[in-house]
Amino acid sequence: MNSVYVSAEINYKVLIDVNWREFVNSLGVDHKKIIFVAPAFIAEVADLEQMCSSADRFLFVTPDGEAQKDFLVAQQLWNVLGEQEFGRTDAIVAIGGGATTDLGGFVAATWLRGIAWYAIPTTLAGMVDASVGGKTGINTPAGKNLVGSFYSPRTVCADTSWLTTLSDRDFSAGLAEVIKTGCISDLSILDLLDRVANVAGARTLTSELVTKSIAVKADVVSRDFKEGHLREILNFGHTLGHALEKQSNFSLRHGEAVAIGLHYAALLSESTLEFRQTDRILTLLAKFNLPTLVSPGEFEWSNIFGLMTGDKKSRDGRIRFVGLRELGKPDWIETASPELLEQTYEKIMR
Repeated sequence: MNSVYVSAEINYKVLIDVNWREFVNSLGVDHKKIIFVAPAFIAEVADLEQMCSSADRFLFVTPDGEAQKDFLVAQQLWNVLGEQEFGRTDAIVAIGGGATTDLGGFVAATWLRGIAWYAIPTTLAGMVDASVGGKTGINTPAGKNLVGSFYSPRTVCADTSWLTTLSDRDFSAGLAEVIKTGCISDLSILDLLDRVANVAGARTLTSELVTKSIAVKADVVSRDFKEGHLREILNFGHTLGHALEKQSNFSLRHGEAVAIGLHYAALLSESTLEFRQTDRILTLLAKFNLPTLVSPGEFEWSNIFGLMTGDKKSRDGRIRFVGLRELGKPDWIETASPELLEQTYEKIMR
């Protein structure tokens, strides 16, 4: 077992390689009522109905994927909390990928102005990114995560046994977030990934990659919880990535969209920050079958540009990017002209 500490509005632990069932059983000491929030397939695999056989355990089944991050789903969960008279000493346990922990954390933040919640991420992306850092939220027609809050879980339980049955596609999508953390901070992550040949090889390093990636995020959010400035480096690859994800109607995995965003941000860094290590990033992304290019017929620049302009990271209509001066040394790109942004986009078209 490994532990990573996060210091935010509360201090909490990320427990790595702890049995999630044993962790859940321990929560009854502090909370009388617990509601499990999980997609249907997780609820079935984990047999959550059996765990909710007692009178003070409840199960709320969500849609799959980003569909659960909808106001109507949050409203349904609020209604259940009201019907079951959840109070301030009760808790939500979100079990699933990043969309599930985003939803569970957001509802916890807003119910009675804040009740305890716990994250049990079941995907690689969820473990290294979404469940850590206290960002919670839901999507709106205007964009992804535009309604949300900063509200940390009491504990994150990252049981990597969940990942043994994760598809190679979903594992690779999570590796995009792992590669991101290596690019912005810990080069040893990239060194580890350089040593393996494919996704199967990366799976043998799961615990080490998860621990190192979480440590990067924990350090950043502990120093800048509410994204005053430093925390923005975690958005490397995400400005374009979020736009592509939305334009695809979420047919692209989050990590797949981020992978393309990493390529774009690296190329933009070449033009603005004299970055010269794009090839190393592309080699890693290709090794794990992650996309790096877009189809112009599916992702027209005018649509993507509009989505990026509306991103929450924009300021006064200016699209802001996190770039790299060199690997491990991120910087901000705030003055790139619309012409340069479009020219760079043309470089990632098939």
